[in-house]
Amino acid sequence: MELQNVIMLLLLTINLAVAQNTSREEAQELHVGVILDLGSIVGKMARTSVSLAMEDFYAVHRNYSTKLVLHIRDSMSDDVQAASQAIDLLENYNVEVIIGPQKSSQAIFISKLGNKSHVPVISFTATSPSLSSKTLPYFVRATINDSAQVNCIASMVKTYGWREVVPIYEDTDYGRGIIPYLVDVLQEVDARVPYQSVIPLSATSEQITLELYKLMTMQTTVFVVHMSFTLASLFFIKAREVGMMNKGYAWIMTDGVTNLIDSLNPSVLESLNGAIGVEFYVPKTKELDDFAMRWNMRFQIDNPTDPPLKLNIFGLWGYDTIWAVAHAAAKVGIANATFQKPGATRNSISLETLETSSNGPKLLQAILQNKFRGLSGNIDLSNRQLQISTFRIINVVGKGWRDIGFWTAQNELSQHLNKTRQATTHLNPVIWPGESIEIPRGFKIPVSGKKLQVGVCTSGYPEFVKVEKDHITGATKAIGFSVDVFEEAVKRLPYAVPYEYVLFSTKDDGSAEDYNDFVYQVYLEKYDIVIGDITIRYNRTFYADFTLPYTESGIAMVVPVRDSINKNTWIFLKPLEPGMWFGSIVFFIYTGVVVLILEFLGNNENVRGPIPRQLGIMIFFSIFEES
Repeated sequence: MELQNVIMLLLLTINLAVAQNTSREEAQELHVGVILDLGSIVGKMARTSVSLAMEDFYAVHRNYSTKLVLHIRDSMSDDVQAASQAIDLLENYNVEVIIGPQKSSQAIFISKLGNKSHVPVISFTATSPSLSSKTLPYFVRATINDSAQVNCIASMVKTYGWREVVPIYEDTDYGRGIIPYLVDVLQEVDARVPYQSVIPLSATSEQITLELYKLMTMQTTVFVVHMSFTLASLFFIKAREVGMMNKGYAWIMTDGVTNLIDSLNPSVLESLNGAIGVEFYVPKTKELDDFAMRWNMRFQIDNPTDPPLKLNIFGLWGYDTIWAVAHAAAKVGIANATFQKPGATRNSISLETLETSSNGPKLLQAILQNKFRGLSGNIDLSNRQLQISTFRIINVVGKGWRDIGFWTAQNELSQHLNKTRQATTHLNPVIWPGESIEIPRGFKIPVSGKKLQVGVCTSGYPEFVKVEKDHITGATKAIGFSVDVFEEAVKRLPYAVPYEYVLFSTKDDGSAEDYNDFVYQVYLEKYDIVIGDITIRYNRTFYADFTLPYTESGIAMVVPVRDSINKNTWIFLKPLEPGMWFGSIVFFIYTGVVVLILEFLGNNENVRGPIPRQLGIMIFFSIFEES
């Protein structure tokens, strides 16, 4: 009996092994093209993540009847090369999904190829808002749109009270795509964009330096930098060299740079001291930590000559993208997949003869409907792109960075996650450029430019305005109450206003004719503003506008103060004259005597007794007896 059981167990084991081998041999292959820039940090990182994703997925789903076959190609950071690789994958390998390409400029043309061949194109690095599913229905963005972060940036601008911001971006589809959205949200928080700095992708150090010097001549000191990793590294090194990473400046980096902050060269990271960065927030989990350890080891094997890199969000999105495609392939299957070749004409080019995938529309729908929890968070591509989640705001300090807050669509800015929104929004303290803890005002006195011309003249009352000329420098100096009010008002402005005092010569007698002429200079545009103890008169309002009066006009008398306090004990007798006091006392005694006599004659026993008793009764009656 036991022998029979052992034989049955062996047969069952053999049958299971044969069934597994058969299922693996019969597993249908779905060819997937992967186009990356393998010479870049993101490309190398994504290749390792994609390989691990394939191993992990089929280790968990051993019995799936479909299996992805990856064809990885190098775009060499060239748009034409990327397009050429996509055509080769479609023509010679009949790929049914293309993952990538890495750049937004490459994704536009390749997505059009996907539309023509009905092959879904999924990119986890192309973030430009110019890529729209309305014109490219087969394009899916397995990452967030760049425009998703502009509300976070606008919230910071509003919180810190800045009124002007200059965007600095690279001259590519990726760089230009975010700008219209950024300008719109800044206008909503009453911040204007006086200038837009465009940096060519091939800009040399000299070109960048010249542009930085141009920015230094402007008043605005708040900048939003939206560039690729390589160009941003060179840009910030030059910004530090020209002195624009000093106190008074504020720099905000978009997620294109911040997501790769751990991969920056130490010299670049040092140049970023004081900058603020926005990045996609990924919650810490044990699963993520375990994967990061495996990823680090695999990356060293794949790139033995490269320095170690820290896994970032692009590597996680690449991993989750493979899982999304593998799930969709298992759901749709490829049993009836065919490629229909269009009727070729003589002398036709390869684009005209691209085959059309019959399985593409089903795969696209399966990818869009698939929702799961990935390493980067919740994966939901139902809107053809990842949904807005949470942004983390960091501050670069020393050779590292630290959190200063978070942004969510529900609570906007907050110091901590999962907190109810406060009446006022706060972030953790920031170490600004120049190791300053003072929030930059956003404006500074320009190196060159016109200053506000403030007309001043010595008043008949020097306490209000007194003007002096510096004989050495020739500068006009003004002091007095009116000058203090003006300077304090300028300090309270949310931006800096450069000004200089200009002397107006008068007869120094403070006559009305002098002040009429003084105010008239504003109308003649000789002065931008005049300050002083100027009375608002009807005839003067035709030539200039006046502020509300900050002093009260009128006539007053100034007299010396004399201490007339009398410290005499009998001060309470002062209100009445002595004769008045004497008459009151006599009347008081008379009233008491009359009442006492009447009560005595009436045989009232209460008024009889010793003399002190009778005196007391007399006083009582003189006060309380009713007439």
